[in-house]
Amino acid sequence: MRLATHRPPGYVLTDHSFTVPLDHARPDGETLTVFAREVVAPSRERDDLPWLVYLEGGPGMDPPRPLARGGTWLERALKDWRVLLLDQRGTGRSTPATARTLAALASPEQQAAYLTHFRADSIVRDAELIRRELTGGEPWDVLGQSFGGFCITTYLSIARDGLRSAHVAGGLPPLHRSPDEVYRSLYPRVREKNRRYFVRYPGDRERLAAIRDALLEDDVRLPGGDPLTVERLQCLGIVFGMSDGFERVHWAIEEAFFEHPERPGFSDRFLQAVEAGTTFSPYPVYAALHEAIYCQGTASRWAAHRVRDEFPEFAPDAAELLFTGEMIYPWMFETHAALRPLRDAAELLAQRDDWPALYDDAALGACDVPTAAVVYHDDMYVDRVGSLETADAVRGLRAWVTNEYEHDGAGRGERVFARLVDMTRGEV
Repeated sequence: MRLATHRPPGYVLTDHSFTVPLDHARPDGETLTVFAREVVAPSRERDDLPWLVYLEGGPGMDPPRPLARGGTWLERALKDWRVLLLDQRGTGRSTPATARTLAALASPEQQAAYLTHFRADSIVRDAELIRRELTGGEPWDVLGQSFGGFCITTYLSIARDGLRSAHVAGGLPPLHRSPDEVYRSLYPRVREKNRRYFVRYPGDRERLAAIRDALLEDDVRLPGGDPLTVERLQCLGIVFGMSDGFERVHWAIEEAFFEHPERPGFSDRFLQAVEAGTTFSPYPVYAALHEAIYCQGTASRWAAHRVRDEFPEFAPDAAELLFTGEMIYPWMFETHAALRPLRDAAELLAQRDDWPALYDDAALGACDVPTAAVVYHDDMYVDRVGSLETADAVRGLRAWVTNEYEHDGAGRGERVFARLVDMTRGEV
């Protein structure tokens, strides 16, 4: 259903709404609304352009809203495509899956059962229903950022006839690694990011130690009321894999304390920065399903939490405090108000051991879709080694390994996506 068209400078934006089943195995059952925004350059509005669908990272995150022209992959895409920014189920303007809406379900068991339908396989099947409606059955092109690349790998496994070409930005998943193996490879990468951070900002070691001492002495609350613990402070490191991540953390740490001796305590700017950098309020699905995106016939059982014991340098009482990365811990569902309503459901999801397969080795080995992927050499979120194993498993996939960019490289200019396009077209 076409909802409305808007014309901000540089874009023609058309809103679409689609109805999809919650469970694609039960097409006559409960339904969801999936929202998508069509983007086209004004000069090409009436052209017969192919479609490029964009799949955002996450899980449980919606794509960026178009702002000023230039500076991202979208600028390159609008030269050749009519772009569809998909609000994956549960995100953005699609039927929401928030702490509030999920709390309305009758039990944790129902919450957990509902959330099992928000992984990559369901997202791909949504996309296929939308594709047939928009294109009349013609295949389209796809770009996936981070978890969006996980979705593309599932797409190539279960519905590759729907794709004309595929472009993956920092999101080739490990096909068969267990959650334990995933985090065992990621903790050392986070440790290396810490090393680089403190080389750049050596004075922050002392500042961080002073912040830890203050947190252990007092009950400190964030603006929303959540307790600020040492463990939550460490979670600021989740942005260390982004191009501006070090600076975002440093500016917060630098301004942690009021300098005036008559006004001791943490500054409001610091508390606000910590809350903004560690909250899951807009993205509870991200927290609840983050480890489940690695599960195929196995349970995660809070893998990041358990594997952390193998890396004592990340302990909150270690001699030198380190930041953690993209890890979800069970205590978050106790101390984060936005996640507390999902505590029991999250536990059920962590213990579930019958997750269906997300990837098909035979289908990937027979893939005939031109596919290109950028693999960031120093990626903190998706292990390079696992990504390259997957690149070898997908027939014809071309991988570009680079350390010029961090995980958000595709959003930092046209070059990353432009090169991926040239790779799928055989021009480089």
